[in-house]
Amino acid sequence: MKHIVIKDVINSELAVSTENGMKIFEIVDSCLQRKEKVELDFAGITIMITAFLNAAIGSLYSKKEYTGEFLNEYLKLENVEMDDRILFRDVIQRAKEYFADKESFEKNSNDALYGND
Repeated sequence: MKHIVIKDVINSELAVSTENGMKIFEIVDSCLQRKEKVELDFAGITIMITAFLNAAIGSLYSKKEYTGEFLNEYLKLENVEMDDRILFRDVIQRAKEYFADKESFEKNSNDALYGND
């Protein structure tokens, strides 16, 4: 199992940027492609936002080979604060909905933002 300490990879206690989220995604994706289990350790992370999580975790759902069942088996999260667990749940739910029907999701979002033409 690959143990990844988020703080060490992004060199920060702040998990806030999409760029740093993509760093995590690339490492995780590489491991998962080899069917290597991954443990993401969030010890020492003091602030985390959805932009980071969308890139790091949500992007995994864009790959058809990573089903929810596969990710549940191969991806483990450690040292996640209780308040941050809600962010994970929301990011994962939105990613599943978005990547299941990207075109419809984008149309509905645009209709909600700009009005129905």
